[in-house]
Amino acid sequence: MTGQGTTPKTDPPAPPLAPGTRRPGGRTARTRAAVRDAVLTGLVEHGYPDLTVEYVAEHSGVHKTTLYRRWGNLEGLVVDALDLAGEDSWSPPDTGSLEGDLRALARTTAASFEDPAAAAAPTAFIAAAFQSERAAEALNAFYAERFARCGAIVERAVSRHELDRRTDAGALVRAVVSPLFLRLFITREPVDGVLADQSADAALAAARAGVFNSRAAST
Repeated sequence: MTGQGTTPKTDPPAPPLAPGTRRPGGRTARTRAAVRDAVLTGLVEHGYPDLTVEYVAEHSGVHKTTLYRRWGNLEGLVVDALDLAGEDSWSPPDTGSLEGDLRALARTTAASFEDPAAAAAPTAFIAAAFQSERAAEALNAFYAERFARCGAIVERAVSRHELDRRTDAGALVRAVVSPLFLRLFITREPVDGVLADQSADAALAAARAGVFNSRAAST
């Protein structure tokens, strides 16, 4: 589920960073991680409407005055928790074939929501995005960054002559996971490996047919 929070060059002087977006190590990093964990726990236990700064302070061990000073408000805490969730080393699967990569991606997505405990946090973030504009923007950035990483799948496929070089990687990856998200969050149906393979295969067939070819790249 980012590359956010980078400080601009200081000529002319840069504006201050948004609350909670600094990336230092040491004690500050530990504090930020503790706050993130408390936000995740609160979202899972109570949902966004009932989560409070007081709850985050109690469960993180960080005084609420510090939370307000560094993150501004509850939205700032949720946004930063999602931003921090994207600062990992995740990379898309590399199986040696486009079909294998897309199936592995779809299966990984489905598997991540099979365990209710593991699915609780991302589900809570998605729910929060429907109630907070800033949370929605952060969720959009999180997935945009995830999809950008998946560009490597298309790059490798093009180099193996499995895909047209005009293939829009973002459109292809979205086509792989969209049927899964529809069932998970709209119709509330179960997903499994068979459905994941079906979703990947449908997207693969569309890609081979040129459905995701970028018009800009063809001009």
